[in-house]
This record gives sequence, C-alpha cells and structure tokens, in this order.
Amino acid sequence: MKRVLANGFLAAVSIVLCLVVAEAATRLIDGHSLWGLRPPEANISIGLDTTAQHLDSVPRAHGVDRAWFDRSPPPLPNRGQRSSWTEGTEAANPTAPADFVSDFRPWDYFKAWNAAFVGDPCASPFFRGAPGRLIVFDPPAGERQPIYRYLPSTTTPLGLVTNQLGFRGPPVDYKRRPDTVRIVLVGASTTAEAHATPYSGSEMLNYWLNLWAAANHPGRKFEVINAGREAVVSRDIEAIVRQEVLPLRPDLVLYYEGANQFELERLVKDLPARRAGDGRAWTDIVAGWLKDASSWSALARRARALFGLAEVTEGGVEPRKPDYTLEWPKGVNEADPDLASPDLPVSLPVILGDLDRMRKELAAAGSEFAVASFMWLARDGLILNPVRNRMIYDYLNVKHYPFRYRDIARLAAFQNRVFAKYAATRGVPFIDIVRYMPFDPDLFADAIHNTQPGINLRAWIVMQQLVPIIEAHLASGAWPKSPLPVQPANPPIFASQPRLITFDCAPAPPPVASPEAKDSRG
Repeated sequence: MKRVLANGFLAAVSIVLCLVVAEAATRLIDGHSLWGLRPPEANISIGLDTTAQHLDSVPRAHGVDRAWFDRSPPPLPNRGQRSSWTEGTEAANPTAPADFVSDFRPWDYFKAWNAAFVGDPCASPFFRGAPGRLIVFDPPAGERQPIYRYLPSTTTPLGLVTNQLGFRGPPVDYKRRPDTVRIVLVGASTTAEAHATPYSGSEMLNYWLNLWAAANHPGRKFEVINAGREAVVSRDIEAIVRQEVLPLRPDLVLYYEGANQFELERLVKDLPARRAGDGRAWTDIVAGWLKDASSWSALARRARALFGLAEVTEGGVEPRKPDYTLEWPKGVNEADPDLASPDLPVSLPVILGDLDRMRKELAAAGSEFAVASFMWLARDGLILNPVRNRMIYDYLNVKHYPFRYRDIARLAAFQNRVFAKYAATRGVPFIDIVRYMPFDPDLFADAIHNTQPGINLRAWIVMQQLVPIIEAHLASGAWPKSPLPVQPANPPIFASQPRLITFDCAPAPPPVASPEAKDSRG
C-alpha cells in the first residue's frame, strides 16, 4: 500500500513538474515573462495588414497624399496617467456566489456607471458580478442614459487612454479656437474601438486632416474627438450628444453604429433552440475550463486554440444550421422603405427617432449632423480562415446563432438603405463606408470590429468623403464656428463628483434563533 501511495505521489509530482516546464517553455516562446502571475492578454486587434492591397481602390479626395496613410500619429501624450479610481480594482474579489454567471467584465471596473441605471447592484444579474464595488455618478435630472461614462484623465490596465473630458484620446481644450474645425464621432464599440488598440479611427482622422490642412489650408487646424463607448445603444448616444457633446459646440457630429440593436429574433417565429437536450455537452465544459485557465496560463491558451480549431467546420465554411423562416414585416418595402413605418426591422423606428433628436438638438446649436453606413462582415458563401478569423466565425455562428450569413447580410444592407434614405430626406451628409470598405476578413477582429489596419482604412475612407464637405464649409465661412465672446472654463465632466459604492451580494446566513426565541416556541 505504501509503495502504491509513493508511486502515485511521484507520478503526481512528475505531472506537475512537466506542466510547469511546459508552461515556462510556452511563455518563453510567446515572449512572456516567466514570473508574472498572469501572462499579458494577446492583442488580437492588430491583425494581418492587407491594406496595401486595397488602398488604391479608395478614391482620394482633392489634396490628399496617398503617402499619409503609412504615417502614424505621435504617441498619445496622456498615455500612462493613472487615476485613483482605478487603483486596486484588479485585485478586488467578486462578491457573487462562485457559480454565479455574469456578463460583467474586467473593463467594466473602470467606468463611472449611471447611478439611476445601476439601482440596487445585487438585484441586477449584470452588476451582481461586479467585484463588490462600483464607481457611479449621479445623472442630471435622474436620467438613466447614458448608462456609463469613461473615467477622465486615466490609462486603465486594459489600455484605454482617456482625456480630461472623459473621452478616449488625447487632451482636448474645451474652449473653441477660432482657427480649428471641431468634429465629434459618436457611436458604440466600433467607434471607441478595442481598448488595447493603439489608435482609434478618430486619432487617425485627426492626424490626417491636420496634414491635409497644412498642405491645403495653412493656418487651419482640426480636432477630431471620440465620444464613442462600447455597449451603448442609440438612446444612450442621443444622451451623450445632448449632455456631453453639445457643450463642446462642434462643427460636425458623425454617427456610426449598427450592431447593438440589430435584433433578428423578432423576425423569426419558433426560433430554433441552440442545442437540444437539457445538459451541457462535454465540449462546452472543456471549452469553459480552458477559457478560465487561459487567464493564468499560456499553455492553456495554446490548448484552447487547438481545441477551438476542432469546432470549426472544415474549410471555414458556414456550419449547418437548423431551418427557420425569416418573416419580412408586412407592408415594409425592402427596396424603398418608408421611414415613418413602425414595422421597420432591427429596431430602426427607435434608432431613427434618436437620430432625429440628435439632428434637431445639434441644428439648434448651429452644429451639423452626418450618418455613416455600417459594415457587417457577412454574406452568403463567406469562407473564413479557421485560425486567423476564428473570432469572426464565433461572432457569426455562436453570438448570432442560428441566423444564416445571408439573412444577416440582408438585414445589414436594409439598415444601410434606411440610413442612406434618412440622410437624403433630412438633408444631412451620408458617409458611405460600406461602399469602399473591402470585404476582407483579415481587416476584421470579428464581424463588426476592425483590427488596427482595418480601423486605419475605415478612417481613411471617411476622410475622403469628409474633405469635400469640409472644403465647401471652409469656402462659405461656416466652419470653423466662431468662439463665444466669453468662453466658459473647462466644465466638470460630472454634475457631481463620481462616488464609490461597495456592496456584498453573497447570501446572508440563516438567522440563529436566540435562547429566548427558542423558549417562546416551547
């Protein structure tokens, strides 16, 4: 018996040592430190740069030099600054039960949440997964939108750099300068971009427009501000424009969003279930374990990648999906939609209402509004590389299961048709990104988010269409707007300072009856 135990102990020690050596070797191969508790997250947002194959297919505006595309903006001067709000959050322990599943993610620690939206954190399936603390702000008039704001003047551990106004990007002077055109980009995660990306589209656009101004309009300058933030919807974006963007007195605000309200479920009756049966497949269990272990182990990341390849269909083609019928709303003309119809799909009646509110609010302040087409990487017959394009595959076939590529593409095209008609009927510019953006999976991190090269190319496409608009407004004298005679100092980002709330959502232990209570029960 002792020999069996000794052999078992030696075998266990050997396995542990082999795993330690394998982990060390994997970290060395991947360029990570041997001593860090967690290897750094891979930056999947960089991607394969195929922009050189596509750049010449994008028509260039007057005065734009193709060589500018290959030049990068200077490093953000505010990168590396830290805020007291972000200190210690990484080490905070969740208070929810160990088996509680929540969508709350590490990047959600570094936001100031709208207190009216949060309510009781323990009553929310989302906030119950927070690490026992949240930073909140008290909104003006108790509005629930926007649901959160970025913390100002900080660099989060995940790489997001914010300025003193709480927007992603370099510092911006609140006061208008008489020589500077101010453009603000609004939207969700495809505007804010992944936090680890070195530059968002607004920084690229800002850099290139200033090169264009120096070459064609000496003495003129540009400020392009990124007011986007992930996971918001059109109602949040309208509140951001009204509360945070309007006080900046922008010349132009450009809206780019088309995914967070893209709901196909309402078009399908009896939607097929994701999986028959009431138990978890063993593959889900293994995948979940590898996902959790990947936060701590480079070896687990490699195993997860290999395991994932086995789940991708051969050749990267669209997998077989259960049959369903997509029922187009009655009375909605797909080719020439009536913008007033309440039956427009993918939440378009709500979105159009919010677009109109933004347009009117901006017009009342002397600012202009523009809308862009939104790019979805989906079409019938799409083939994806199972290694490089795995996140695109998962986005389309897991996140949007069981919808077929052709149905996603059909609704995306319809949404852009509505956006184009909205712009035409309201007399606002339409920036047609989809017309010129290459259908190249290597420029996408998933089906809607671009890699850094893809971000750069999308910003380049936007620039070519903005330049003629800018030229016309400079010639007429409409832009840049004149500064106010008395300009206010930099305003506070929040009506009141953010505050920290702490909470414990763990279930309370059952009450212990006192001796007196026991006696009273007999």
